[in-house]
Amino acid sequence: MQEKIASLNEQFTQDLNQVQTTKDLEDLKVKYLGKKGPVQALMLDLKNAAPEERPSLGKKINELKVSFFDHIETRFAVLINKEESNRLSDEMIDITLPGRRRNRGSTHIITQIFDQVFTILKGMGFSVQYGPDIDSDYYNFESLNFPPDHPARDMQDTFYISEEMLLRTHTSNMQMRVMETETPPIRVISPGKCFRNETITSRHHVFFHQLEAFYIDKDVSFSELLATLDEFLQKLFHQDIKTRYRPSYFPFVEPGLEVDVSCVACNGSGCSLCKHTGWLEVAGAGMIHPNVLQNGNIDPEVYSGYAWGFGIERLAQIKYGIKDVRLFSENDLRFLNQFPST
Repeated sequence: MQEKIASLNEQFTQDLNQVQTTKDLEDLKVKYLGKKGPVQALMLDLKNAAPEERPSLGKKINELKVSFFDHIETRFAVLINKEESNRLSDEMIDITLPGRRRNRGSTHIITQIFDQVFTILKGMGFSVQYGPDIDSDYYNFESLNFPPDHPARDMQDTFYISEEMLLRTHTSNMQMRVMETETPPIRVISPGKCFRNETITSRHHVFFHQLEAFYIDKDVSFSELLATLDEFLQKLFHQDIKTRYRPSYFPFVEPGLEVDVSCVACNGSGCSLCKHTGWLEVAGAGMIHPNVLQNGNIDPEVYSGYAWGFGIERLAQIKYGIKDVRLFSENDLRFLNQFPST
């Protein structure tokens, strides 16, 4: 038994000298002092020793156990200090190195255009009201003078969710909601996303952003509509931009018109952006149809109004000479970084 104790002590010393890390030391502790280790085995072997030798052998085994534990604790203190020093050395920061550049986020170009439009139209007396992206057929079509079998519905390639619910095709769906809850004078702009089932090209997308504006009061005239449009466009583009108005048909206005502006990319001489016409369509507009006013419980014999809808992507294209509408939704930083917010 005494030879086993001496041999175990010698073997422990050799193994302890090989330890390099605290993990190795933990493994060594489990190996010698664990429940299945050799020290515990010696304690179990005491029953095979002579009765008169058991007290002295038990004492030596306990002393061996305490010795192993003390050596392990001493070595642990040395190794943990060494490892912490190495880790601190690896994590040391050289304050003379240049700092890492942190790129700032920026407002998306569409949001920037919206903000500019809001500033202009709020200054002209309009308030902002938001409508739902998912709406009923009534608010999107029927209340705006689109009967169920009206051919004008063919102009809208609509995403239907159910027979009655759909993704709105224009922000005009807010017109009736406002008329039902407010009394004239009404001067409102309604911004948001619109959705149409179209082939994605450089000029069209399945979703886009639109701004609906409408004004209802007594004696609102067609000339007021034209004057408001001209003033808005000049303030947005910061120049005396040329406008052109063409007769057009929309079920919810009468008369209706298309609004064109001279192409800022080519100064009206003709380019691929304007299809070599020198003009770009920016909006549909007109005087609100009497049927729409009646649907909103507003007497068309007393009140009149105008409405227009601008495509925000189209305004951005004209303002910055952008030729592909798909760039607005592709999240390409090479494109977006050209329009930092101020």
